[in-house]
Amino acid sequence: MADEIAKLRLAVDNPTVSAKWLEREEAIASRERAFGARRLLGPFRVGSVRALNAVPLTRGLESEIIFDVPAKLAQALEQDALDAALVSVVAALFTDRYDILDGVAVASLGEVKSVFMAHRRPLAAVREVFCDPASLSSVALLKVLLAERGLRPVFRPLEDHAVAAEKDFVLLIGDPALDFYFANQARPTHEIFDLGTEWTGWTQLPFVYAVWAMRRGVHTPELRRQLHEARDFGLDTLDHIINSRPEYTRDFRKDYLSWHIHYHLAADEKRGIAKFIELLRKHHFGPIYEPQYVW
Repeated sequence: MADEIAKLRLAVDNPTVSAKWLEREEAIASRERAFGARRLLGPFRVGSVRALNAVPLTRGLESEIIFDVPAKLAQALEQDALDAALVSVVAALFTDRYDILDGVAVASLGEVKSVFMAHRRPLAAVREVFCDPASLSSVALLKVLLAERGLRPVFRPLEDHAVAAEKDFVLLIGDPALDFYFANQARPTHEIFDLGTEWTGWTQLPFVYAVWAMRRGVHTPELRRQLHEARDFGLDTLDHIINSRPEYTRDFRKDYLSWHIHYHLAADEKRGIAKFIELLRKHHFGPIYEPQYVW
């Protein structure tokens, strides 16, 4: 931990932000020295994804997080094996048993880069879409976007990311989507139908992909506070995350985490969720429950 703090000192330029960073890092180090293995999250079981776009949301809590793909996190939450999880927003809309942590989300306003359908035939020709089985929100969003164009293809699980380039229509999310994106840039085979671009261009609203879903009826004020603080710490130390992560290039990480993705859940994001609910109901993708937000 001391080595990490020393590295962080060298990476910081802004004295005000530096103080915030160091205060949080040193508090974690102090707590570890004083309490050993005592958990910041206490008795709560919390799950998240390993994707690059989720890194800022669990800053300082990484050793206590259970990592898995979105669909499995949603399943664990449904089985009460987790008390909170960063899950696809539809997991909280299709089941009337979770509260959504207010103020925090994984969202985009416009091009998102890591949620898209790659296609090598015209959109009008779509009959089946192979999709990452880990995705939930992206499948529902693509169904809505295509239904608005009068298209209702069959969705089939993608057996392996390695064969994605062999498919005429394939829906990808997260880091596998970014891997495909860079490979396709080097040797173009598919056009990219970016779901964030399409949604915002059509609705003028952000799209919320993932939220912290909290088990309803469990007393979690301390957990909610820790998750808010982790997001704030992640954003305060975003430059450190950008500089220290190994994925892709630094310029891409900066552009992706600073511009394409944002991490707040405010009035516009809630309007985006409401519009999404309206369209899910319009096209009979449901049942849908009204979101319940807790701070």
